Amino acid sequence: MKTKIFILFLLLLFTFFGQTLAQNKGEIVVAKDGSGNFKSIQEAVNSLPQTADKQRVIFIKKGIYQEKVFIEKEKVTLKGEKENEVKIIISEARDIWRCEHPDDWGAAVLNLKANDITLENLTVINEYGFSAKGDSLVKCSNDTTKQKVIKTDGHQFALRAMPPTTRLIVKNCTFRSLGGDTVSPWDTANGMYYFKDCTMEGGVDFYCPRGWAYAENCKFICHNKNAAIWHDGSQSQACKTVLKNCTFEGDDGFKLGRYHREAQFYLLNCTFAENMADAAIYWVTTAPSPVSWGERVYYYNCHRKGGDFSWHKNNLQHINPKKINASWTFDGKWNVSK
Repeated sequence: MKTKIFILFLLLLFTFFGQTLAQNKGEIVVAKDGSGNFKSIQEAVNSLPQTADKQRVIFIKKGIYQEKVFIEKEKVTLKGEKENEVKIIISEARDIWRCEHPDDWGAAVLNLKANDITLENLTVINEYGFSAKGDSLVKCSNDTTKQKVIKTDGHQFALRAMPPTTRLIVKNCTFRSLGGDTVSPWDTANGMYYFKDCTMEGGVDFYCPRGWAYAENCKFICHNKNAAIWHDGSQSQACKTVLKNCTFEGDDGFKLGRYHREAQFYLLNCTFAENMADAAIYWVTTAPSPVSWGERVYYYNCHRKGGDFSWHKNNLQHINPKKINASWTFDGKWNVSK
């Protein structure tokens, strides 16, 4: 009995000092078991002032958090204890959400609308496509005369960053859905997004940044034959998406990428799975917006397991590949703190 009491005392002592240490570091602690400052991530976010002079850190202990998260406050870091053991999970089809709402704000698991947000060591899952038993029909409140088809592979956001979100840093995170647009940082005019050591999984265009984006050492898993990656660089001729030291795999015959608007792709030192389709990143000819700046898809030192295709041979002639880094990608507008 005394031994059990002593062990319980040590556990309480450890919890107390762990919380104190985190607070001394300027961190707010979230824990499902009540050992932190809050039990939910949203409660922790809500507790912060709207603005700040320096980054505010919310430390999230291991657990499954079944909640949508909305961040409309600048300089916020969500830092998980361990990537695969801090899971934020919601089931939400975008088409169902838009039946009742005017826009996408709230359609994702993580909904961002602020500058200088950092995400670390998180697994974010929109499980609608994984759990749905098949396509379904729903009636929208704004038009009850018609039924809307909700597909299991329709748009399903895990991360949705709306304007004015810029200077977003994402490290050691996993984003999963079975549908399209899993990772959607969408500020065409000013968006700058940095991804490192992440895993992204989804359907068509599941990694689809607008503006400026840089991803390094990331893994992409595609469950749609049309395209894995996408880019919208229509706001400025300087906008670009760079993927460096990344790997691509997926279902048999998946295509690498496509674009519907002005775009600029750079793929360096990337590895493609053997079952990828023999199809270059392509312009969607049925897209409504014309392309005036031409095809801007560049490859350097990219290889496919089982043998290379001719279309991803080296074609960088206007820039030394060694100069392509995050600072270059963002045109010197942002010095990413790694």
